[in-house]
Amino acid sequence: MGWIEFFNKVSLNEPGKTAIIDQATGVRWSYRKLRLEVDRWACFFQEQGVQKGDRIALLAKNRLEHVSIFFALAHLGAIFVPLNWRLSTKELQSILNRISPSFLIYDEDNELSFNGNKIDLRVWLLPSKYKFKTVATSKKDPLLMLFTSGTTGDPKGVLFHGEMLEANQWATVKEWGLRKEDISIVETPFFHTGGYNVLLLPLLLIGGTIVLSKGFDGVGTLNLIELEKVTIYFGVPTMFQRMCESINFKDSKFKKVRFFISGGAPCPANLIEAYQKKGISFRQGFGMTEVGPNCFSLEKKFAISKMGSIGKPMKHTRVMVLNKNGEYAGIDEVGELLLAGPHLCAGYYDEEERFKNSCKGEFFKTGDLVRFDKDGFFFVVGRSKEMYISGGENVYPAEVEKALKDYPAIDEVVVVSVPSEKWGEVGYAFYRGDKDVKLESVRRFLNPTLCRFKHPGFIKKIDDFPLLGSGKIDKNNLKNQALQGL
Repeated sequence: MGWIEFFNKVSLNEPGKTAIIDQATGVRWSYRKLRLEVDRWACFFQEQGVQKGDRIALLAKNRLEHVSIFFALAHLGAIFVPLNWRLSTKELQSILNRISPSFLIYDEDNELSFNGNKIDLRVWLLPSKYKFKTVATSKKDPLLMLFTSGTTGDPKGVLFHGEMLEANQWATVKEWGLRKEDISIVETPFFHTGGYNVLLLPLLLIGGTIVLSKGFDGVGTLNLIELEKVTIYFGVPTMFQRMCESINFKDSKFKKVRFFISGGAPCPANLIEAYQKKGISFRQGFGMTEVGPNCFSLEKKFAISKMGSIGKPMKHTRVMVLNKNGEYAGIDEVGELLLAGPHLCAGYYDEEERFKNSCKGEFFKTGDLVRFDKDGFFFVVGRSKEMYISGGENVYPAEVEKALKDYPAIDEVVVVSVPSEKWGEVGYAFYRGDKDVKLESVRRFLNPTLCRFKHPGFIKKIDDFPLLGSGKIDKNNLKNQALQGL
């Protein structure tokens, strides 16, 4: 029995219940209607010869087809690939060349050159036939591929299998106390693991309701929470900050909200307190694309007493913390976090060796540095990798440096991260070159090849880079300079 059987069951048990609301169009689909759309897509793809293991790519902001196409392909054992519409054309073309999709599906905002089969959702009329033959699949078969950047700047195609999706669904429902009456908004893009796995799939598992939004807007989101009587809301700290700064925050009552969930980056204490004054409880989550993504949970009753903690491991998560000597870390000792469990991904698409090097036996090496206290609560203290998080998006300095080196006036460049009140973190670029360059000019240069959230927030010319005894650039020294220069 494949993973998608959960949807067949809930659509039979809750046929008239509202499953999905498209905020942009006002369309409201019941579970019966969603099941019909899924079956029609499955029938179409099967008639077009799509087979188990084939890739189907979708380039569009959040819309109903993200769910109906994904579920349809799960019936056939094909792999759904939601593409990151924030990437440049060059970055997207590179991904398409790697995965060779059977179809590229796109909307009005995201037309892209592609030599294979294409579906333009602006003019597409889905055939009315809905009978198809379900393909036998194992829960170990990959069904979803999400791309996440690597430290070298090369994106990794993370493969989600049915067991991974199912384990995350049930663990999230049970440990976060989700109910079939719950209503949530999905504003997180579907090319992120949070789009599907934080609340959409867990709530659809139990017959809940999801509101799809194409993007976040502080004022608009607050209005939507009230309008649709939202009970649970997930966002990154930047989103909560913008809502807090919105003109209608003061008058927002949050009458139906049970709790908010923050993830993607640590949530500042003053932000949590601002919402608690409105009677809103905060929960902190933690996970990553390759594992989970819901691996840790901080119960709302500990939001203040354990502020800054990501909570305790969820029951399906196995944890190992190794210190710099490769030994088990003790209480309050910093070490690298390794995770294992049924919610570990199937690997990286067409990069078996790369994934193998990211693991230690059954455990995945996250690169996050953590400590745990005597009560078993975990705290993230840093990242062994150089990745930083800007507005909830992962940014890797090596990728930014590679793009900056193509700028004519830059001979050598190093990017470090610095705190940002607006975005959490941004890049600070140090460069060597003969001429002074302006940040605005650099950003215009980067626009065609690098998405905006990866652009540095600061740039500074430097005569010589500080070096370590080994001859390598002393990035800690540069970071200190950057912090002093803010």
